[in-house]
Amino acid sequence: MSELNNIALEILQNGKGILAADESTGTMTKRLESVNVSSTPENRLLFRETLFSSSCMTGCIGGVILYDETIKQKTSKKNKIPELISEMGAAPGIKVDTGAKVLAGSPDEKITEGLDGLRERLKEYFKLGAKFTKWRGVYNITKNFPSKLAIQSNAHALARYSSLVQECNMVPIVEPEVLMDGEHSANECYEKTSEVIKKCFEELILHKVDLTGIILKPNMILAGNKSKDKISNEDVAKLTLKCLKNSVPSEVPGIAFLSGGQTEIEATENLNLINKHNDTNFIMSYSYGRALQQSALKFWSKDIKDIEGTQKIFNHRAKMNTLAAQGKWSKDLEI
Repeated sequence: MSELNNIALEILQNGKGILAADESTGTMTKRLESVNVSSTPENRLLFRETLFSSSCMTGCIGGVILYDETIKQKTSKKNKIPELISEMGAAPGIKVDTGAKVLAGSPDEKITEGLDGLRERLKEYFKLGAKFTKWRGVYNITKNFPSKLAIQSNAHALARYSSLVQECNMVPIVEPEVLMDGEHSANECYEKTSEVIKKCFEELILHKVDLTGIILKPNMILAGNKSKDKISNEDVAKLTLKCLKNSVPSEVPGIAFLSGGQTEIEATENLNLINKHNDTNFIMSYSYGRALQQSALKFWSKDIKDIEGTQKIFNHRAKMNTLAAQGKWSKDLEI
């Protein structure tokens, strides 16, 4: 077993998942302003530190994806954020892409940038304590998209990124997200997601990436949010498993789903059903942002000094998802 494989397995073992707390300053500002909290560096840190020091970090959260601002901050007790996360028993990680920009040659689509200077930035993040990294490619579904150009370009970028990350002894999270926005059916999502993931692995293999030392972060197979063709949670689970079985090489140790616009309960219920039907050797867990944080954020916004109350809500959500990652969740357990 390689060291990278060990890190990947540690992050996702025993139903543990990943807290995606890597919102850019712009995104975090929108989230805080939506609950009437001023987006200062101090408030952004206070909310994140509240989550990172919650008791569920030890049993439920195996890794935390940070943003550049956060990995360099210090806690209220003056220790470094990566140290706090490590002390709680989770691995610190870092988002390393610089965002999705307009794709030249297909202006309605996006390409994720950030390869320039990445090797140097990775060395810095490794020194700061990062054990893993994240890079997100985004694809939208319409009659003409995603185009071959978008699928190829983003797969190539994800592979180059992964290769550089492993060179620096960290685990790359490979996140090709086929967006939920649109009128597409679940079957169209299945077809396009399968195509996107297969192309990613073609490129990863071409770039000699060690597949035992990555974590895949895909979307679930869902109908578009404006689609008239809604499907059951059971069908979401079955189609998602079918897609991954046909697209992901068996060497990959774990898959951590993104929540991608699902509500907290939907994201938990779908993960639970995926694990009830999981007949693969892949660990199937979660890497959620809003679906772990939203209720805690709403509660916290009413009184940002009520750390204990906020942590109670976050602990519950993390526990529910960890049960779902083991196929042991039920609606009766929700508050």
